[in-house]
Amino acid sequence: MTTSEYTPQYYAALIRRYFDACNAADYDALVGCFTPDAVHYFPAGLPDVPWRGADAIARKWVWCVETLGSQWTIERIIVSHDSPEAMIEWTHWKNKSGTALRGAEWYDFDPATGKIAEIRAYYASPADKSAAINELVDFDYAGRGYHLKSASEAQR
Repeated sequence: MTTSEYTPQYYAALIRRYFDACNAADYDALVGCFTPDAVHYFPAGLPDVPWRGADAIARKWVWCVETLGSQWTIERIIVSHDSPEAMIEWTHWKNKSGTALRGAEWYDFDPATGKIAEIRAYYASPADKSAAINELVDFDYAGRGYHLKSASEAQR
C-alpha cells in the first residue's frame, strides 16, 4: 500500500485486528500490527512500563491472557480523516480475578508502513483493587451500549 491508501477504515481495521490478536494471545499476529520500534505507554503504577518494541508488546499481552485470563473489548473507535492517528475506548476484562478496567488509548501510526508506532493508554480511574470493575463513577455504561461482561463470561 502507499501512504495515501491508509484510510480511516484501514486504521480502524488494524486496531480491530490488534485486539483480536490480543484476545487470541497470537504473538505473530500481534508483532505484525506494530513497527519494530513501537512503544506502548501506560499510567504510573504498573511494572516495567513503557513496553518498547513489537516483540515486548506482543509478549506482555500474551502473558496477560495466559496469567490474568485477559480479554479486551473495543467500545468506540475514532480515526482521524487527515492524519495517521486514532482514539479508542476499551474494556480490559481480567477474567481470572473477575475484575475489569476501562480506559482509552491514543494511537499513532507509521505513515510509511501503516503499522502502529505508538499507543498511549489512559485509565478511567486508578486500578482500585477493591472495585470489581474499574470505570468512571456514575457513567451509564449500559445505557451507552458498552459491554457489561466479557465474551467468555456472557457465554456462561
